[in-house]
Amino acid sequence: MIRLPYLLLSFLLFPVASLAHGPTPQKAKESITINASVDTVWNAIKQFDAIAGWHPDVKASSGDGKNASDGIRTITLQNDGQLVESLDFYSDKDHEYNYRLKVENVTAFPVGSYTTNLQVTAGSDANTSVVTLKSRFYRGDSGNTPPESLNDAAAVKAMNAFFKNGLMGLKQKLEK
Repeated sequence: MIRLPYLLLSFLLFPVASLAHGPTPQKAKESITINASVDTVWNAIKQFDAIAGWHPDVKASSGDGKNASDGIRTITLQNDGQLVESLDFYSDKDHEYNYRLKVENVTAFPVGSYTTNLQVTAGSDANTSVVTLKSRFYRGDSGNTPPESLNDAAAVKAMNAFFKNGLMGLKQKLEK
């Protein structure tokens, strides 16, 4: 009988605890096969601050020129919004780098924070490569009831579109 009040109290508190949960991390992953060698593809994308040379959604990019941890780039999107990103890991040998959003700008891109991995691997033969972009990120508004433009669906849609457009832009540049 003494347990009944505790049981009732737990049923009353459970709904309140569930309301306290914030956003959950989202994920995006896109890959594309390009008819070019790994070295050719890597040479086109290895300069961290030169993304504007191959990504059609990026109007301009600049940075400190460092292809090493803490390298910085600022990208200007086609909507004139800017994002500042920081390089976490870079491997010329493995044709890979990881970076993160350093300064968020949810009016330009509806994602509050992200980490992204870009890697080039060999395709089915020496003249093909697979480029993969994958990311873990949070929506632009971390509150419990975000506006539609900053919710999980908007963040997933924006990240997937950014990856797909970038990979298609790279493919078009290298296969022309």
